Amino acid sequence: MGWAIALHGGAGDIPVTLAEERRAPREATLRRCLSLGVAALKANQAPLDVVELVVRELENCPHFNAGKGSVLTTKGTVEMEACIMDGNTKNCGAVSGVSTVVNPISLARVIMEKTPHIYLGFDGAEAFAREQGVEVVETSHFITQENVERLKQAKGANRVQIDYTQPISAVNGDSQIGTVGCVAVDGAGNLAAATSTGGLVNKMVGRIGDTPVVGAGTYANHLCAVSATGKGEFIIRATVARDVAAVMEYKGLSLKEAATYVIDSVPKGNAGLVAVSTNGEVAMPYNTTGMFRACATEDGYSEVGIWDTEVENNFVDNSKS
Repeated sequence: MGWAIALHGGAGDIPVTLAEERRAPREATLRRCLSLGVAALKANQAPLDVVELVVRELENCPHFNAGKGSVLTTKGTVEMEACIMDGNTKNCGAVSGVSTVVNPISLARVIMEKTPHIYLGFDGAEAFAREQGVEVVETSHFITQENVERLKQAKGANRVQIDYTQPISAVNGDSQIGTVGCVAVDGAGNLAAATSTGGLVNKMVGRIGDTPVVGAGTYANHLCAVSATGKGEFIIRATVARDVAAVMEYKGLSLKEAATYVIDSVPKGNAGLVAVSTNGEVAMPYNTTGMFRACATEDGYSEVGIWDTEVENNFVDNSKS
């Protein structure tokens, strides 16, 4: 048993040819956030504090589909979602449809700790954020030029887009951003999970995805903590996050076996997750082309990746030939 942490920056159709100027800042952010989380765990901060801290940092990065980098609805607006959960108590908080809250994950935690409810959305959530002094800004803070262009592409193709959907006209990486999440366990086996997103490009106004749905996009109990990413409708149908815990409990599988089993049950190209178990195991399966991800464990293991090593190596070999 020992501490462990895993985080993701979204799963999807990430091309192995992703331009270095698009890839590098995302990998750098994952490394920085991983280091931040590891330092917090080593300083004996509670896993709940650690996952909130890491997801806040990811929300503040415009390269990912959460907070500052949130994608746009069909009306060109931002509607952000987040969820946080403590494994020991199963206390949780969730929020949907916020457009001015700088860090939706922190609002989700305030909902968990300061209301009798689990989930608030839209105008009620916005009003509560202001009552509690949660940081808010003008909606223009969240609207980036990249996401304006991405919405135009999606509208032109008359479709909604999962994280990392390729641009219609060219593979230039402009649409390469993704949902964020973090899971952590400390040396005593305490677990927590947190996930935050802007949803799908060109989604209907009012659409709610898997991220804030406890048991779908986010879950933690005494066995594991899970944060999922991908196409929300598929993740909700499969109750992905809760199923990892259920398969561990009722089938007696290890974390890696359970996580792989659950992701394999989702139609290919639609989901990925990061998870940690109470004894410090880490799992990061996905059935998409790639998933921005990172993890570290107390025994010294550390990883930052996007694709399967075999896929990346094949591309390098082919590009040389």
